[in-house]
Amino acid sequence: MRLSLRFLFPLALVLAALAYAVIPLVDSLTLKWFVKDLEIRAELVGRMVEGPLGDLLVSESKTKLVAYFNRIIQDERLFAIGFCDRNNRVLVKTFTYPDAITCEGTTTVLTGQTALVQLPRGAVHVSAVGIEGNSGPLGRLMLVHDMSWVQRRSSDTKRYLFYLFAVIGAVISSVTVLVAHLSWRGWVTGVRAMLRGEGFIALKKDKHHGPELQPVAKDLRALIHDLEADKRMRDESQLSWKPVTLKSILHDHLAGDEVLIVSNREPYIHNWQDGAIHVQVPASGVVTALEPIMRACSGVWIAHGNGSADRDVVDARGHVRVPPDAPSFDIRRVWITPEEEAGYYYGFANEGIWPLCHLAHVRPVFRSADWQQYKEINERFALTVVEEAKTDNPVVLIQDFHLALVPKMVRDHLPNATIITFWHIPWPNPERYAICPWYVEILEGLLGSSILGFHTRFHCSNFINTVDRSLETRIDWDSSTISYGGKLTAVNPYPISIEWPSRALIHQPSVAECRRRIREIYALPTDHRVALGIERLDYTKGILERFLAAERLLELEPQWIGRFTFVQIAAPSRSKIEEYAQFKEQVLALADRINTRFGTETYRPIHLLIQHHDVQDVMMHYRGADLCVVSSLHDGMNLVAKEFVAARDDEQGVLILSQFTGAASELPDALVVNPYNIDQCAAAMHLALTMPPTEQRARMRSMRGIVQEFNVFRWAGRMLMDAARMRQRARVERQTSARNVRTTTGGQA
Repeated sequence: MRLSLRFLFPLALVLAALAYAVIPLVDSLTLKWFVKDLEIRAELVGRMVEGPLGDLLVSESKTKLVAYFNRIIQDERLFAIGFCDRNNRVLVKTFTYPDAITCEGTTTVLTGQTALVQLPRGAVHVSAVGIEGNSGPLGRLMLVHDMSWVQRRSSDTKRYLFYLFAVIGAVISSVTVLVAHLSWRGWVTGVRAMLRGEGFIALKKDKHHGPELQPVAKDLRALIHDLEADKRMRDESQLSWKPVTLKSILHDHLAGDEVLIVSNREPYIHNWQDGAIHVQVPASGVVTALEPIMRACSGVWIAHGNGSADRDVVDARGHVRVPPDAPSFDIRRVWITPEEEAGYYYGFANEGIWPLCHLAHVRPVFRSADWQQYKEINERFALTVVEEAKTDNPVVLIQDFHLALVPKMVRDHLPNATIITFWHIPWPNPERYAICPWYVEILEGLLGSSILGFHTRFHCSNFINTVDRSLETRIDWDSSTISYGGKLTAVNPYPISIEWPSRALIHQPSVAECRRRIREIYALPTDHRVALGIERLDYTKGILERFLAAERLLELEPQWIGRFTFVQIAAPSRSKIEEYAQFKEQVLALADRINTRFGTETYRPIHLLIQHHDVQDVMMHYRGADLCVVSSLHDGMNLVAKEFVAARDDEQGVLILSQFTGAASELPDALVVNPYNIDQCAAAMHLALTMPPTEQRARMRSMRGIVQEFNVFRWAGRMLMDAARMRQRARVERQTSARNVRTTTGGQA
């Protein structure tokens, strides 16, 4: 027992010393936490009362202000409120407001600052919150919080800590005495062995341990390495997603593996114009999302070369280095004849799959000749991937519905490749998908992917349900994986986004200058309100519906006639398809009808521009408009909404967003509407036109934060990190299989 006391007495002293050191520290930390909480509360109160307080200050009703302040201090923690005007005078205060806290002098607190002030009744926390009005700063709101409750909680904390250390001491003492009496000799021997470097430490240091332990040690080291790598990859929320982040992922997690992107559309198109070659960046969501990725990761982009000068700028292997201003990656162009394009692109892809996947009430058309062309072109893309691959296990990113058969075709040639396919449009329910005569072949093609991505979880579920009804597969619903033909396919949502910060903003003038230029271009007064729509001329984008909403707005709110204009930029698209040609005529006819009904010689409510605009011009329209309308009838994501938000660094402007877009679930601070409800859309336009700047700022600031955090680099990074995990697991499985084979062979011998 005396021997046990030799340990218990020093233990008690150590615990007492720890308590002596920790309790003041915890007390200090507790105080800091409570002060931070009060600062947050003060800021929140300031933002909540800013609007009503501004109105009351304008009305100059001191009685109403005092009554308003007295209602606010009913909170048990909020002791007093005062308001200092721009001349540092106490304009109004509650009866509890301490005289010691002034608007100027030694005890004043400036805007945005906080302070702890010791009063005769005890300590108080003072926060000064700036109040803004339409004409600028109005003054600062002085919020005084009572700190007595903090002192009470601090005393409780000290008491609880004392009891905690006492209990810990008792438990440790009991365990120590018990262990000492049960195995004293073994414990002492173990300590001596550890001090001599024996035991576990010796095993680590001894390089000559038995051969039977060597495989175990090797496997343990490999396992630890993989676990550490996996942990690093799971910390994606801690990463700042930039191009350098992607490069780091490729270097650290993919060991510098080559990246190939495969898409129908190319990021840069070379065209002859006025006897010279001009480079055009197409208005495409795919290009907008992926071009920054290739800048960051390098590699090769395989795409259909359809520019009039595309053949004139490539080398003998069909390569051209881009971007023109700072070349960083290659485009490998695939050549397709006009007859092949008519069947593969305009026929099967855009008359068949596109309306099949979009609920826009357009009947899909399927022709066997188009299907044959689609298969042949998909095989041509797949063989090009095989030609460009420098290893047998590249990372291949296949884009969109034009190339649904390519994953399986590449898998047949490169079984070890990591194939990531992203489907940029919605995936329909199984009943609608079964309309396609060759739906099984398309599913089998997509299941050649290692990872199959959609914008939303809903589209992932639709795809898995479709596979479940159509093919004999094993589906793990918990992990969202499909096993087919001995290969696993992970089906995951990866909401696509845009580059942040946008390079297109670098050379843009100020928002005020953009507003001036937009009104100058369309011959509008400086105070004219402008709504904006930007997209391809496509029946899924809801262009007719937004025009009808603008017309309804002018019917219900005639004060906007002559003061409001809708500018619609519609890039020509798929004009060879009859449905698109008819849709163009419908859009033109509706715009003419509205302009005839409400327009004058000097005023047009609808400005319709069916032409391509470069990125800088589009960005200027985003910055110069008062609101942006995205009224898609059905959309996978829609990047126009995110581009508008990214362009508004002034934190002004209003986004009206269709509920049938993937972006609607990510940007709830937009005015989300049903585009089929014309009255609702018209009301949203009126609300946007009359929304106060403070509300615009709050909504836009929230949306900009979301777009900044969930940018295109994060979108690509998540897919690449998932690919890295797959490749790590595959390597471990191959090593394990090889070791098992060697073990079995050795045992038989």
